[in-house]
Amino acid sequence: MKSNLSYFIPNSFPNPINMHADTLIHARWIIPVEPAGQVLEQHSVAITAGSIQALLPTAQAKQQITAEEIIDLSGHALIPGLINAHTHTPMSLFRGMADDLPLMEWLDRHIWPAEQRWISAEFVADGSRLAIAEMLRSGTTCFNDMYFFPDVTGKVALETGIRTVLGMILIDFPSAWASDTDSYLERALALHDAFRNESTIKTIFAPHAPYSVSDGPLQRVRTLANELDLPIHMHVHETADEIAQSLKQYGKRPLARLEELGLTGPNLIAVHMTHLQDQEIDNFAKCGGQVVHCPESNLKLASGFCPVTSLLNSGVNVALGTDGAASNNDLDMLGEMRSAALLGKGVSGDPEALSAAQVLEMATINGARALGLDTEIGSLKTGKAADITAINLQCIETLPVFNPVSQIVYAAGREQVSHVWVNGRLLLANGELTRIDSGKLLHDTSIWQQKLRASS
Repeated sequence: MKSNLSYFIPNSFPNPINMHADTLIHARWIIPVEPAGQVLEQHSVAITAGSIQALLPTAQAKQQITAEEIIDLSGHALIPGLINAHTHTPMSLFRGMADDLPLMEWLDRHIWPAEQRWISAEFVADGSRLAIAEMLRSGTTCFNDMYFFPDVTGKVALETGIRTVLGMILIDFPSAWASDTDSYLERALALHDAFRNESTIKTIFAPHAPYSVSDGPLQRVRTLANELDLPIHMHVHETADEIAQSLKQYGKRPLARLEELGLTGPNLIAVHMTHLQDQEIDNFAKCGGQVVHCPESNLKLASGFCPVTSLLNSGVNVALGTDGAASNNDLDMLGEMRSAALLGKGVSGDPEALSAAQVLEMATINGARALGLDTEIGSLKTGKAADITAINLQCIETLPVFNPVSQIVYAAGREQVSHVWVNGRLLLANGELTRIDSGKLLHDTSIWQQKLRASS
């Protein structure tokens, strides 16, 4: 396809002749996501000091750019690093522990009791490392997390190099992390201060859900979020039972309650949203709220169907997340894109609904917008951080390639992710993790499996 070179070489680089870069990657295709629908064939990306310095035709790059490192990915597509906009990373250690159950039974009888017994800094560190390894190996470069001991997850994220948004968790009941509302919020503010100068870490308020956080704590979160100009990340309208219980306890649906408490608006990231009335969609669009769609977790827990097409048509920004590995049971954003596309078509009855390009946007730039990071990541543009995923499409499973975007969404598997960069740092090279000891990770996970099995 025809490239628009002037779009990618800004005025600060009027003439790339004799440009020097830290890394120069030659690719068969570059899919920048912005502008929408563009596919650049036989193009290269130059990276310097962690940022994208230039995007230009490979023939031109070979003549005009020198680099410390040159990587030839002639059968690959480069896409913006995938953004997992909702997950619970330490819960990877609970993967497969309690399958095939409805949400509240799964939580009340299995997950919450296991957390009360096992949650600790050590558990969170090992679970986060396992999840991060899985995410990097499947092309995710940024994740939005909600769990206890977020400071520990943040330290593991720094150690491994991945970009993260740390949820400052709040829930009405005590945990190993905090004893009451005051304690949760004190720890939240300390977390925000501890990581505020880290370029790859952002903090966000994360009250668990309307059914698990009462009015007083939610009002305090609203006040703090307004003061600090931070988003609020929350499970909302996940199940029909959640709505029924809200009607019984408060006389109103959860979204109406959140609106009365002043929590709806551009800073609200509402996860799941599987049970929505038309008026609720209109109201949410008008307030500028964000939605994170988690199709596989919703399907597995039979929670319901998020009306993604209606939300998008109403102007709502919809991102994509996996939820935790305990309810999915993987953190594979490539698989999540495929599920989102197919489910969107099936639910709407329209084969044109949720195209491959749309779900790639949901997994990249839409996630960045939801998290307030769209000026930094989510698309491949000069000046943005070099968060990049390379996918090898020269495989039996993805040949022939008529449309690389369609092949990535409908046919490619995570085993085809070959390279991943975050802030220009190579964290996955030829399928091998560069900062995580896979052997030790497997050993540590095996130890946890033995502990959890013995207690079940």
